[in-house]
Amino acid sequence: GLADTLVKATPLLLVGLGIAIAFRGGVINIGAEGQLIMGALLSTWISLQLGEQLSPVVVITIGLAAGALMGGLWGAIPGYLKAQLGVNEILSTIMLNQIAIQVGYYLLRGPMIDPAEIEAGTNIPHSARLAKVLDMPRFTDIAQSLGFTESAKDLNIQGFAGEVYGVLVEPTRLHSGFIFAIVMAILVYIFLWRTTVGYRIRAVGLNRHASRYAGMNVKRTMVLSLTLSGAFAGLAGAVEILGLHHRMFEPTAVSAGYGFSGIVAALFGKLHPLGMIPSSILFGGLLVGGDKMQRAMQIPQVLITAILGLVVLFVVSTDYFVRRRQNRRVSVDKAAAEQPPTPPTEATAEASA
Repeated sequence: GLADTLVKATPLLLVGLGIAIAFRGGVINIGAEGQLIMGALLSTWISLQLGEQLSPVVVITIGLAAGALMGGLWGAIPGYLKAQLGVNEILSTIMLNQIAIQVGYYLLRGPMIDPAEIEAGTNIPHSARLAKVLDMPRFTDIAQSLGFTESAKDLNIQGFAGEVYGVLVEPTRLHSGFIFAIVMAILVYIFLWRTTVGYRIRAVGLNRHASRYAGMNVKRTMVLSLTLSGAFAGLAGAVEILGLHHRMFEPTAVSAGYGFSGIVAALFGKLHPLGMIPSSILFGGLLVGGDKMQRAMQIPQVLITAILGLVVLFVVSTDYFVRRRQNRRVSVDKAAAEQPPTPPTEATAEASA
């Protein structure tokens, strides 16, 4: 349903924002999976350590900040290697993905494992559950606090409007992380298009040589781009833990491919923070639809992945052909404008005389 779509869209949007910052800065981040996992790990550990010692709002804020910090540090590594040593960021980020997965398995089978699993002798690799007061508020809780208690059926609200209203008041997994992601998209737009640092990132992404000639520190900007990109991926991991899972478990299950799907969502949105809001919701709907097809019709996961890949291929190829046609039209208009005027013939000269 709509609620599940928005739940999927939340990490897609946050990861996509980070991908957009990296692409705008002229670097490619394929390591969002690992950055998300590392952010989720540190956010879980910090939240477990603090527990109920502080106000829930403070602990949630610290948990989100910890996820962003860890993701940013994990993204800064390939940024530094790229800027100082010329290491290809695609290779380094992919390698760091695998390192993050193995670090996650080590921690969840050792220092971070739930003590209850050790006592039971099952040793399932997951952490203890976070204190319930640290759960990010769900839409249902927010609606009830505002006085919305009647269901769509009670109010006789039907159709799409009823489904939207049901998302607000009926028990679902949808949490306030979605609102947080929307706010982050607006802030990233302001950052990239309304600040000096954002202008430098976009300038370096468009032309490194011209930016260097203009006095910009290109290497520092590249490191900053990948650091911010990793921070948003780590933030997505923290939101998944605090808003949805409430414990850390198998790393690849927590990341759930969002690090790669976020790239597609970012491209769908033309690498524009505001454009990624609808594109993340659209792609979230595709993922939910694929899951339902798999359960209802027993369609293999490989086929679902292939169908989603075809959708992406058609969208990207359509954009390519549209831009190619526009460039061809511009070339024709430019050639027509540069064509010298036709000299007047004798008949034209006599008529004008």
